[in-house]
Amino acid sequence: MNKLHKLTASLVTAVLLAAATISAAMAGEDAGKPDLDQVRAIAEEGFIYGLPIVMNYAVMNEFAVDPNSGQFKAPFNHILNLARVATYKDTAVVTPNSDTPYSFLWLDLRAEPMVISVPEVEGNRYYVVQLVDGNTYNYGYIGTRATGNKAGSYMVVGPGWAGEKPAGVERVFESTTPFSFAVIRTQLYNPQDIDNVRKVQAGYKAQPLSAFLNRPAPPAVPKIDFLPANTAGIKDNFWQYLDAALEFVPVSETSKDIRAKLVRLGIGGGEAVAPKDISAEERQAIVEGMKAGEARIAKYLTSGMHNLNGWPTGSLFGDKADYDGDWLKRAAAVKAGLYGNDAIEAVYPLTRVDATGQELDGSKHNYTLTFPAGKYPPVKAFWSVTMYDGVSQLLIENPINRYLINSPMLPELQKNPDGSLTIYIQHASPGKDKESNWLPAPDGPIYMVLRLYWPEPATADLSILPLGKGTWAPPGVEVAK
Repeated sequence: MNKLHKLTASLVTAVLLAAATISAAMAGEDAGKPDLDQVRAIAEEGFIYGLPIVMNYAVMNEFAVDPNSGQFKAPFNHILNLARVATYKDTAVVTPNSDTPYSFLWLDLRAEPMVISVPEVEGNRYYVVQLVDGNTYNYGYIGTRATGNKAGSYMVVGPGWAGEKPAGVERVFESTTPFSFAVIRTQLYNPQDIDNVRKVQAGYKAQPLSAFLNRPAPPAVPKIDFLPANTAGIKDNFWQYLDAALEFVPVSETSKDIRAKLVRLGIGGGEAVAPKDISAEERQAIVEGMKAGEARIAKYLTSGMHNLNGWPTGSLFGDKADYDGDWLKRAAAVKAGLYGNDAIEAVYPLTRVDATGQELDGSKHNYTLTFPAGKYPPVKAFWSVTMYDGVSQLLIENPINRYLINSPMLPELQKNPDGSLTIYIQHASPGKDKESNWLPAPDGPIYMVLRLYWPEPATADLSILPLGKGTWAPPGVEVAK
C-alpha cells in the first residue's frame, strides 16, 4: 500500500491496469485480464459505487487528518463547535446548509466505542446529531425528532462490536466502518440568537467508553498514515483515493460483487504494485467508463426522482437497508449534497430550472419564487431556500452576505397584499424596497435547494410526504416580468 501511495497522480491509471494482471493471477486462470469492454464496464460501475466513499474520505482528510488543509476542524474523537453558519469560504462539502451552526465530530472506533452526550435543549429549538459512516449510510439519529430534547448519552460502536449496552447509555448505534462522522446541527433563530446556540453546543460531549465508565483505557491503536486527499483532487485522483479509502470499508454481502470487480483493476485488493505502461485504448476505456458513470448519476438526479413543479425531489438518503446495494441512488444522493438527511428528518427539493424547464442563469434573467398565503413549506421545525453556484454547488459571495431565506426570517420579510410571499432571485439588488426578500444569485448558472426540516407527516392537511403523492409541492421558479 505504501508504494502505491507514493505514486504520482499521473501514474494512477497505469497502476490500475498493471494491477489487473497481478489480481487476475491471484484470482485464478479463469478470471483473466479484463478486456476493454470489461475495463470500461468495471470503471463505470466502480465510479458509481466509489464516489460516495471517495467524497467522504476526502472530507475526512480535510476535516480530521490534515491540520493544514484549510478546512481542518478537529482531530478524531474531539468536537469542534462552529458558532456561525456556513459561508462561501466553506468549500470542503458541496451544498452546505447555512441554516444551522454545525458541530463536527469524526470518530475513530477502532480501539473502543465512543459515547456522545447531549444536553437538555430548551423550548422548541431543533437540533439533530446525524451519524454517517464511511459508506455514507445514515445509521443513526439523536435529536429533537428522534430522541426528543431531553439530555442523554448514546454509544457508537464500530463493525463487529459484540459488547453489552452499559448503564447510563440510552441506545447503541453501529457504524459499518471504523471511522465515522457525527455532524450536529443546532437551529439558529436569528443573528441575535447565536449566544443561545453556543450554550447548547457547549453541552455536546464525546468521550471513549472507558472514560464514560471511569475504567482504564484499552491499548492504543496504531497511527495510520492516510493517503493525503482533498475534495479538489477527487477528479484527478479518483482511483487512487478509492483504493486508499476501501482499506477502511469492510466488504459486505451487498458490496462483495463490485468489490471483486474492482480488485480486477487493482483497486481495494491491498496489494502494492509497480507502474507499467498500458495502451492508450485501455486508458481511454477507463475514462469512458467514468464518464458513463457520471452521466448515469446526472440522469438519475433529473429523471429518477419526483418532479415537483421543476424541483426534483426524492428520498435519496438512508441507511444500509434503505440502499440495499443501490449504488446509483447512493451516488446521486452525495452528488445532490453530501451528508443529507433521511426524508423523515429533512426533505430536499432541488432545482436548476425554472417552471418551464429552462436552465436557471443569473447572468440572463431575474427570477421570482412565490409561496401562496397559508402554503409555506409544511414543517414541524423550519424551512429554507438556499442559493448555490450552479457549477461548484458552493455558497456564493454576495454584497449582503445572505445565502438563504428561511422561515425564522418571516417576520422581517415583506408579504404581498394577498398574504403571499415573493422571493427575488437575481444577481443584482432588486432595489431597496425589495431587498428584504432578495436571495442573491450568481452571475451564471444557479442551483437551489429547498430544505424542509422535520417535514409534517403524510397524515397532516399539508405535507410533502409521501414524496410524489403529498398534498403540498413547492411552487415553480418564474422568470421575473
